[in-house]
Amino acid sequence: MSLISLGYIGVNSRRTDEWASFATNLLGMQQVDRGGAGRLFRMDDRKQRLVVTGEGDEGLAFMGWETASSAHLDAFASMLENAGVGVKEHGPALADERHVGRLISFHDPDGNRLEAFCDPEIAETPFLAGRPISGFKTGTLGMGHAVLHVENVQGILHFYRDLLGFRVTDYGLTPYPLYFFHLNGRHHSFAMVGSGRKGLHHFMVELLSLDDVGQGYDIAQTTDGRIAYTLGRHANDHMLSFYATTPSDFFVEYGWGATVIDPETWRPFETSEGPSTWGHERLYLPETSPVRTRMREMRFKNAENGFRAPDPGPNCAWLDRVVGRE
Repeated sequence: MSLISLGYIGVNSRRTDEWASFATNLLGMQQVDRGGAGRLFRMDDRKQRLVVTGEGDEGLAFMGWETASSAHLDAFASMLENAGVGVKEHGPALADERHVGRLISFHDPDGNRLEAFCDPEIAETPFLAGRPISGFKTGTLGMGHAVLHVENVQGILHFYRDLLGFRVTDYGLTPYPLYFFHLNGRHHSFAMVGSGRKGLHHFMVELLSLDDVGQGYDIAQTTDGRIAYTLGRHANDHMLSFYATTPSDFFVEYGWGATVIDPETWRPFETSEGPSTWGHERLYLPETSPVRTRMREMRFKNAENGFRAPDPGPNCAWLDRVVGRE
């Protein structure tokens, strides 16, 4: 496989001041560029993870997928061209702007711009969070995950699974099609929801502490309409999270505690519990929305059936600290 993780995400938005406040004061990212129309944000030792362009219609601008080396990038580009996908190799100007060694771009069947790159630049200074947080879970797992609205799942499934090499983690077919894909140990780096629409549904960032998420939840509640999904736990990756409405037309999932899988032994399977074990009430939808009602019914059914996430085993904070020191 040539792609190894989600490296960065670009957002088209002219609401750069709103994004700067959202990304730093709520998410805890570090703003690193104040020049020009756009904004760049760090999450770790990489020079940038989130790009807000300062232009275009509100929504997804691009997703940047990392390859292991320049040779892997060349092989990936050749594979795309042989499959009839139009590929553009960009020069140093855009590579410098993305803070990578090299990159190519292409589009999926729904017209979403995808970039593949190698040799990301490492910052010379430590990450400085926008608010006090324990940090983001990144490293070999990548930035997090991205979830797209798609008009027709079957029409685009082949492209991501069979051509790009995304491996199915699990999938659900009711009340609408949902497919989750992994590239590494993160349960999913990419997912698609068959909503009949196009565009970005959300991207996710995972925190290193549950308290980071809880404090973010408190902060989000101080802004009317900021909470899109209430605090809840997903049924498949067991992440505890909430969803915040961004200054643009999509959400950010802010979570902790997702399952890490072994990609070499994992086998895909169909789920029937719905997206969430509990919580994740969709506040952005009207109370009478059929989708909101159906999601609530599925959660209540999980409660009736006693559905639970796997037991992680004994959890003693004092013992964890002692073991960590040892």
